[in-house]
Amino acid sequence: MHLSVVIPTLNEATQLPRTLQSVVTQAHPSEIIVVDGGSTDGTQAVASDAAHLIEAPRGRARQMNAGARVATGEALLFLHADTRLPPHAFAHIQQALQAPGTEAGAFRLAFDRASPLLDFYAWCTRWPLPQICFGDRGLFVTRAAFEAVGGFPDQPMFEDLDLVRALHRRGGFRFLDTAVTTSARRFSAMGALRQQLLNAFLWTRYMAGTPPETLASYYRYNGG
Repeated sequence: MHLSVVIPTLNEATQLPRTLQSVVTQAHPSEIIVVDGGSTDGTQAVASDAAHLIEAPRGRARQMNAGARVATGEALLFLHADTRLPPHAFAHIQQALQAPGTEAGAFRLAFDRASPLLDFYAWCTRWPLPQICFGDRGLFVTRAAFEAVGGFPDQPMFEDLDLVRALHRRGGFRFLDTAVTTSARRFSAMGALRQQLLNAFLWTRYMAGTPPETLASYYRYNGG
């Protein structure tokens, strides 16, 4: 199965090299598509060295949908620019998608910095709950299933949860017992407790039905 990796970026020149390295060192060849939303920090130069670089209007959902449109793989892996794959990630994805009825899935989550709060948050991703399956967990999906649900909804945030919810309803979503490693930079910049309280506030409002457009002003998108 040919896998296309789609990475949305916006000013990610610092984080992107390690993410790309985690992809190119996988055992199976892949197509890597970096979709840039207008970076000004050298991200495009970094991306063009190891990936097929395209540009799209800023917005993670729009960028990932644009990458999916040009991808040639039978399956798609959506990877944030600050999230690194574990060894043998492609093999885990391929094995999962070969199981009867499986169309999509996600990894567990680990952070690149340890703290009691982050460790607890990472531990919670062991639970097979679509309500907490965010895009930083490395969402993968067959092209057929992705197109069947209409791709990512065009909204400023929580597009990942909406996609996972739609895929989970189809009955073929699998939670892997292997973790990707994502950057804890937001928690470091704001403080782990403060950032997690903000995340919980936004998530609770969203789950209660508040439109993502209303919540977007609380959350700064930087591409990864």
